[in-house]
Amino acid sequence: MEQKTGWNIAYWLLALLALLWLQDWWQTTRTVEPVPYSEFERALAEGRVEEVIVGDKTITGKLKHPDAKGKRVIVATRVEPDLAARLSQYNVPYARVIESTLLRDLLSWVLPAVAFFAVWFFLFRRFAERQGMGGFMTIGKSRAKVYVEKNTGVTFDDVAGVDEAKAELREIVEFLKDPQAYGRLGARIPKGVLLVGPPGTGKTLLAKAVAGEAGVPFFSISGSEFVELFVGVGAARVRDLFEQARAKAPAIIFIDELDALGRARGVGGPVGGHDEREQTLNQLLTEMDGFDSSVGLIILAATNRPEILDPALLRAGRFDRQVLVDRPDKKGRAAILRVHVKKVKLAPEVDVEQVAALTTGFSGADLANLVNEAALAATRRGAEAVQMQDFNTAIERIIAGLEKKNRVLNPQERATVAYHEMGHALVAMALPGTDPVHKISIIPRGIGALGYTIQRPTEDRYLMTAEELEHKIAVLLGGRAAEKLVFGKLSTGAADDLARATDIARDMITRFGMDEDLGYIAYEAQRPRFLDVPEMVSGGCRVSESTQAAIDRAIRTIVMRAFERAYRILEDNRAILERGAQQLLAKETLEEAELRELVQGLKPVAAATAGG
Repeated sequence: MEQKTGWNIAYWLLALLALLWLQDWWQTTRTVEPVPYSEFERALAEGRVEEVIVGDKTITGKLKHPDAKGKRVIVATRVEPDLAARLSQYNVPYARVIESTLLRDLLSWVLPAVAFFAVWFFLFRRFAERQGMGGFMTIGKSRAKVYVEKNTGVTFDDVAGVDEAKAELREIVEFLKDPQAYGRLGARIPKGVLLVGPPGTGKTLLAKAVAGEAGVPFFSISGSEFVELFVGVGAARVRDLFEQARAKAPAIIFIDELDALGRARGVGGPVGGHDEREQTLNQLLTEMDGFDSSVGLIILAATNRPEILDPALLRAGRFDRQVLVDRPDKKGRAAILRVHVKKVKLAPEVDVEQVAALTTGFSGADLANLVNEAALAATRRGAEAVQMQDFNTAIERIIAGLEKKNRVLNPQERATVAYHEMGHALVAMALPGTDPVHKISIIPRGIGALGYTIQRPTEDRYLMTAEELEHKIAVLLGGRAAEKLVFGKLSTGAADDLARATDIARDMITRFGMDEDLGYIAYEAQRPRFLDVPEMVSGGCRVSESTQAAIDRAIRTIVMRAFERAYRILEDNRAILERGAQQLLAKETLEEAELRELVQGLKPVAAATAGG
């Protein structure tokens, strides 16, 4: 293709040179070289001129006989008769020269226009760069980054913890490698695959791995990069993106953060200023309808907000398949950690399975950050390798925040925090079915935490009973119960515990239908699947005032019942509470082994019937 283009350019150059040569030959043969006016008059005086033609600025004479050069025509620039008469007496050649002002006239018009355009172009380019629109001539061009196999640098071996998602995408890879063989039975590959999952679970990494495995061009662009200041730019970029991808097919188009572009149309009312985004979305829908997947063009997209996407995007024939990329389970977390620990120097005693057990709920990005924080902690203390204590330090830093060693508490505050954290730990260790306590500390961390208790789940949980949820509320209220039992007064230290306990109780009533009197009814709308949206944003179902009052009473009943249970546990084990608080004040931190030794003889409380 490049050779053919080169030959075409060479032909055009040869044709242009030939045209210029012909023009020069024609001008040379047709042009008569002017002679001095004195020579023209001498030819007249000698009688060699047969005919004279007088023009505005020149005078032309036809000779009776050709001159020595074979010319029959002579041309001279006219000179005023009076001046010619005076000059002829001196017997010297004279001629009139007409100064050409064409170039000067052109420059007087062109230079100001060029200067104005240059200033305007410079200012517009600076404005476009600040607005992130790129160059002046590239406003309507796609800003997709193009990778090929050697540049993505990612394969399925680099992606762990999402085995189901990888299995779903392997057939996409096989199709891109051999589209004809894959469709031999008449099946067609999905036009679009939507990767859905919480932030940080590896959706973008998975898309790059598909391109790396297939070895095809990979067009990567964010949904927000389509929409610009000027109306119509987004639609033009969509068209240009698909044109580029078709030219390089088989290829993959990956649109990250699709919700920035594909939000449902009409949301927000008629006065929303969404015309440009909707035009861009309409163009995307048109392009997805207009291409044939058999040519080897696949669209991958990623979002963590599938509930706000336009239904037209999700219909069959566009994004035919949705692949869930969820937070990994314990096995998946261990696999992800093994990928990331290859980049650090690890001590032999580090147990990746134990680290995975401590990181329930962590996404792939969280685990990558955890390994990096552990390596930094080992570097700060001058260690030769990353050890288990560095992972524990990193987990505490991520969960609870940075240690505030300069935050000095007075003795009364330290005692309150010690009893508060010990209350959490004892209630958790006394109730059945709760997560084991891994560590408690009274070292201030983060923005407002004066102490913290870390519980380590023994397994990943996907369902919880009403009894287990009430136990969880009781553990949260164990700190407040300890303060009331020991000091007889309350402090502000339980604010976060109370908020979390109330949220759990509210969900039990309004979302999970765990109150017999109110019935098995959902009184609150389902929250977004992958985002922790506050209640005021997610909205809720409208209920009557009497029903709302009943909901409030049911929530209060659950919380107060859990508080009474926690208070009873601490009252029955007052001696262990005192001993543990004093030990915590002395050491500031108690590990799991120390806690198990401390609570020997702890009187457990039988689980009460939920709702009773």
